[in-house]
Amino acid sequence: MRDGPPPPRGAGRYPSAGPASGWFSRSPAATLRMEIVRLEQREPFVTLDGSEIRELAGVPTGNSANQSLAQATVPPGASTEAHYHRASEEIYLFTSGAGRMILRGEEARVRAGDCVVIAPGAEHQLVNDGADPLVLLCCCSPPYSDDDTIMTGPGR
Repeated sequence: MRDGPPPPRGAGRYPSAGPASGWFSRSPAATLRMEIVRLEQREPFVTLDGSEIRELAGVPTGNSANQSLAQATVPPGASTEAHYHRASEEIYLFTSGAGRMILRGEEARVRAGDCVVIAPGAEHQLVNDGADPLVLLCCCSPPYSDDDTIMTGPGR
C-alpha cells in the first residue's frame, strides 16, 4: 500500500520512515526538470575562509535545497583560514594539486583522488604548499552558508 500517488516517472522511489513502505515526498528542487550546470559558466567568488569557489548546486543557485556542491581552489602558497561549521558536514574530494589538510589539529598530506569527511564542529584548514593550484569538490549538507561558518584563525 502506498501513502499517496506515485511520483512522476523517473523521480525515484524511496521507502517511508514508517512501518509501511511507500512513496516518499521529495523537495521541490528534486522534482524539477533536469538542469545541466557547466563549471565554466559559474562565476567564482571568495568565501569566508579565503578559498575561491564556483558553486554548482545549492540554495543560491536554486537547484538544491538540502546540500551544496562547489569547486574550491586554493592557489599555490596560500591557505584557507581555520574554521568550522555548526551544522554542515562537508566532504572534500581533491581533484588536482597537492597540499596539507588540517582537521581537529591533525595534519595530513592530500592530493588528487583523496577524500576527507569533515564532521560538523570540526575545525579544519587547507594549506597549498605545492607548485600547482589545489582544487577540490566540496559537498555540504545542510548546504553551505556564511551564517554556519565560524572562523577560528588568529585574531578571531
